[in-house]
Amino acid sequence: MSVDIDITQFYQTFFEEAEELLVEMEQLLLGLDIEAPDPEHLNAIFRAAHSIKGGAATFGFAALTETTHIFENLLDRTRRQELALTRTIIDTFLETKDVLQDQLNAYRNGTEPDPETLKRICAVLQQLAQEAAGHDAAPAAAAAPAPAPVAATAPAAAPAAGGLKIRLIKVSASDQALLREELANLGEITGQQETSGELVVWLNTQCSADDIIAVCCFVIDSDQIVIEAATDAPEPVAAQVAAPAPAPVAAAPAPAAPAAREKAKAAPAPAPAHGEGSIRVPTEKVDQIINLVGELVITQSMLAQTASSLDPVLFDRLFSGMGQLERNARDLQEAVMSIRMMPMDYVFSRFPRLVRDLASKLGKQIDLVTFGKATELDKSLIERIIDPLTHLVRNSLDHGIETPDKRVAAGKDPTGQLILSAQHHGGNIVIEVSDDGGGLNRERILAKAIQNGLPVSETITDEEVWQLIFAPGFSTAEVITDVSGRGVGMDVVKRNIQEMGGHVQISSRPGLGTTIRIVLPLTLAILDGMSVKVGEETFILPLNCVMESLQPKAEDVHTAANSDRVMHVRGEYLPLLEMHRVFNVAGALQEPTQGIAVILQAEGKRFALLVDQLIGQHQVVLKNLETNYRKVPCISAATILGDGSVALIVDVGALQRTGVRRQEPALQQ
Repeated sequence: MSVDIDITQFYQTFFEEAEELLVEMEQLLLGLDIEAPDPEHLNAIFRAAHSIKGGAATFGFAALTETTHIFENLLDRTRRQELALTRTIIDTFLETKDVLQDQLNAYRNGTEPDPETLKRICAVLQQLAQEAAGHDAAPAAAAAPAPAPVAATAPAAAPAAGGLKIRLIKVSASDQALLREELANLGEITGQQETSGELVVWLNTQCSADDIIAVCCFVIDSDQIVIEAATDAPEPVAAQVAAPAPAPVAAAPAPAAPAAREKAKAAPAPAPAHGEGSIRVPTEKVDQIINLVGELVITQSMLAQTASSLDPVLFDRLFSGMGQLERNARDLQEAVMSIRMMPMDYVFSRFPRLVRDLASKLGKQIDLVTFGKATELDKSLIERIIDPLTHLVRNSLDHGIETPDKRVAAGKDPTGQLILSAQHHGGNIVIEVSDDGGGLNRERILAKAIQNGLPVSETITDEEVWQLIFAPGFSTAEVITDVSGRGVGMDVVKRNIQEMGGHVQISSRPGLGTTIRIVLPLTLAILDGMSVKVGEETFILPLNCVMESLQPKAEDVHTAANSDRVMHVRGEYLPLLEMHRVFNVAGALQEPTQGIAVILQAEGKRFALLVDQLIGQHQVVLKNLETNYRKVPCISAATILGDGSVALIVDVGALQRTGVRRQEPALQQ
């Protein structure tokens, strides 16, 4: 009875694995030394193309199969040193990788890849192969009198009846069929014999023995492979088994053969970083688990609040169990949240290609340096930070770092440096984009701001001047290029980062460079917060923004000329923001000396927030307010408290930007 298998169920696995192979391929291509390429890297690039081709052929993805087949042949010639690498060839290989990515995306979306692009890239690769063959012909003729090389390359000149005799021992019938197909891709099979557990193939090929071992080791171990010079024609299997096996001719120089085989055997093994026990889980399932854990935390909080009204002496075991439940719930939260965390290398790995291409286009020499690639960030944030970071990098390349002649004239190294770094800082992650270019021009920015009608003066600080480049439509570029314009779209960058609960800081020194710092929360799912009371309403303040709290004294509170209040705190005058006025809360304390001032810091600035009382610190589960209600100014999300009521979570950054400047009721806007 035959069973039909729906292979479409395996599509997603193939797409994910092919995506990883393409990323690895690009990184290896970018890291190749053109003068002396690492053979292991060349082999890894070849294996990546070979694996994608095999999967594409299995699923019937014709365009992907055709492209990788031609590409694989070129890579094979490159690793066998028959095709000398040049920058142009590397550019062609990178372009091919981009086409493969587009083809993969098309199949993922259920469409066919662009036939014109397929035709063009195949023509480019075939032309490259023909040019390489033309270059190889003359040296081959000139080298005719030279002595024959070792047996590993001897089969290349053998007639059809000769070549290599490959014995594959202790191989299952299914693996025999797979290996036969793989060997057919390496040359012409002139004969074969198979029996239970053994396959003998006569192969006329240009490939070396090490190449054959490397391919076969995807299926079997190297000690199951015996390669000999084919001095006989195909013969009955029984006679071959009965007779003693002839001594194998060296498939490679004798001292190097064991090492080569060990490398070949080890090559297809998965990287240790992924671990043999790792599994692929859809993001939706992880999100569902996180949501359930959040509900568990809310339930635990409700039970804890109910239990707090009981006598701890009479209900000692209950309180002990509640304490254990709270600890277990927190551990479970952290464990589940760690599943969503991804290393920043996921973001940083896409910039070497961008820097290489743009530097070439702009005629600049730029070194990219990255730090903190292992620093982790929530998956939802790491995907949203890619576009803002890309824009900042393009700005640094286009308008930050000078051309080599200008750098030399300024006494600098002709090669500029771009640094991407990430590190944890408290409950946040700090991402920096730094260049050693010309820096921002204060006078030019101020002049442009005045021209645009922005309310600025000559006396504002450098930090305030740098923030002007985030104004909508602001640009000091004399010529807007297709790469970027410093300031063009920077308002979008800042807005996107603020929507993620983060902020942007800029520091710059003329002639020395610019650093743009992005500060983001580690996750948008769970928050350590401080609950405060204003009238009958409860609000949550993010704990990482809270510096201290104190009760104001009458002599410390002053009224400024514009009727706004400020508070004197240890020699510093801080804006005093009254929370009941911002959120239009009735029944709140009106006199500052009767309430509590919470000192908050956001986006590098401090201010005092007046509340009625402090309730306590605890973890809260964030619920999206826009999905369930609508966007509320100065509010980032909501949460459910232990008594089942809803509390709003304050967006301290937005409060600092809007409320401090003018204390108008946010909820009436």
